[in-house]
Amino acid sequence: MEIRTLRYFLAVAREENMTKAAEILHVTQPTLSKQLKSLEEELGKKLFTRHSFSIKLTDEGQLLRNRAEDLIRMADKIEQEFVSLDDISGGDLYLGLAESYQLRFLARSIKEFKSTYPNLHYHITSGDTEQLSEKLDKGLLDFLVLVELPDSKKYEYIEFPKTDTWGLIIPAEDPLSKKKTISLDDLVDLPLFCSDQAWNGDIKNWAKNRFTELKLEGSFRLSYNGSIFTREGLGYLLTYDHLIDTSKESGLVFRPLSPKLENKIYIAWNRYQAFTPIAERFLEYLKQTF
Repeated sequence: MEIRTLRYFLAVAREENMTKAAEILHVTQPTLSKQLKSLEEELGKKLFTRHSFSIKLTDEGQLLRNRAEDLIRMADKIEQEFVSLDDISGGDLYLGLAESYQLRFLARSIKEFKSTYPNLHYHITSGDTEQLSEKLDKGLLDFLVLVELPDSKKYEYIEFPKTDTWGLIIPAEDPLSKKKTISLDDLVDLPLFCSDQAWNGDIKNWAKNRFTELKLEGSFRLSYNGSIFTREGLGYLLTYDHLIDTSKESGLVFRPLSPKLENKIYIAWNRYQAFTPIAERFLEYLKQTF
């Protein structure tokens, strides 16, 4: 199975049309059809269902698409790494980031680092810990920022200088907005929004034996999306301070939880990872500045 063939496959999967995919790839349609037929024969599975004017992926085709996208990203990353070996002024960094206001420290470090390495390019992937850890383990990322203590058997890590504070996003006109802090009693019977990871981790640990009294109205991976639902009166968002616009014009307020709930933030990397020169220099810079 060749990388080129996987690129052909992904182009057809994306365009859902053999003619359009062939034009984009700058190959003839018969050549493209032959490559895809060869791929199906190699795998022993039908990858596409062909219709009059379109092509759809089978279940096996969808599985291959998920795997092929990771393989192509890894191949592209390897090519970039070797291209950048002789570039002493820059290179490419691949970062997986959780949502956190403390990312400002990372942003400042990148800005300062670029003054020495102006040709630095960075590629950001956002998601939850499970998604990003998988990409780091596959070698698709150089560094991962996460909001839980990394597994020291797999990763090395640096702690961010400050922590994130949990609280509740509340519509400004809601009576709860008059309170300075939000207690567990305040949250009981409220329709709450939160990420699945935090709900079954930080919030569960904070609420202890009263966790079952809390009601999860809906889960969001991105706090911004949850804040829109909160603004429309569907519930209340549990999230970190500073992630949501709570200015006077926003119609929302943030109130911290009581007792206080905070998270430490970490930047982690694989313990046995082989870094590119630019990633290695960046790590040394982080160790000094953090």
